[in-house]
Amino acid sequence: MTTLVTYAMVGVAEDVSSTIANISPSATPFQSMIKSEKVHSRTFEWLEDSLRASAATALVEGADSSMTAVGQPTTRSNTTQIIGESFQVSATSDAVKTHGRAKETAYNLAKVLKQVKLDVEKSMVGVSQAAVTGSASAARKMASIDQQISTTVDSGSNSTDALTEAKLLELGQTCYTNGSDPSVLMIKPADSTIIAGFASSSNRQRDLADNKTLVNAIDVLVTSFGTYRVVLNRECLATNAYLIDPSMFKQAVLRPFTRTLLSKTGDSDKHLVIGELSVKHSQFADSGMITGLS
Repeated sequence: MTTLVTYAMVGVAEDVSSTIANISPSATPFQSMIKSEKVHSRTFEWLEDSLRASAATALVEGADSSMTAVGQPTTRSNTTQIIGESFQVSATSDAVKTHGRAKETAYNLAKVLKQVKLDVEKSMVGVSQAAVTGSASAARKMASIDQQISTTVDSGSNSTDALTEAKLLELGQTCYTNGSDPSVLMIKPADSTIIAGFASSSNRQRDLADNKTLVNAIDVLVTSFGTYRVVLNRECLATNAYLIDPSMFKQAVLRPFTRTLLSKTGDSDKHLVIGELSVKHSQFADSGMITGLS
């Protein structure tokens, strides 16, 4: 008698996992650390001001006051950028039973929402672009954060210089002298190994919660000019490192992201996820950046 084995069977049910694995990065650290505010125009403005340089003033008793010229605030502006993505799902795609998701529309909507959020992060910190007012044939663009930071330190003579502790301390000192109080060091992932290497210098200490754990990362950097939380950002412009005060940045929203169902032209549904927003740095001299990194 021949034994029936599964290799010869017909109709064996497939074993397909009910989970879809997606390793694509979806974190948006910069957006996560700043707050939002509503704006009401494509181009929006704000004012920034600063104190005059301090002086050892001494006034003569009984003398008439001399009038000091009053400085005027500086007007800053940025432009909103329309960011969105569309997708189309047939009626049958939503009706059939699928593995890893209940409905194709819901699954793709969640995916697109993550994608456009990454696009926002890229537009804010991952490119170097000036504001573009746009036209009927050209898209508007926001000015990225590097266009809104006036405190800069160049890494060296060319774009092949690595991040150094000396340059970071120079930037920290400049920010401190300006009167700012940055609390976050935002860097690309590759620079995290350089930061970790700072600990190998002499007279350095690490706080180890568990002496069985090998630590090769620095989450908080304490310097003479301030304490900085180290934040890795996959979307960070590769040539820059930022010392920022998150409270001085705002996500300026003209239209929050919404899902719109477009006109139906057949046996499918067309969806558009779209929003219009920008980024605002309240005081250009408050945060700082190192430029020209490799």
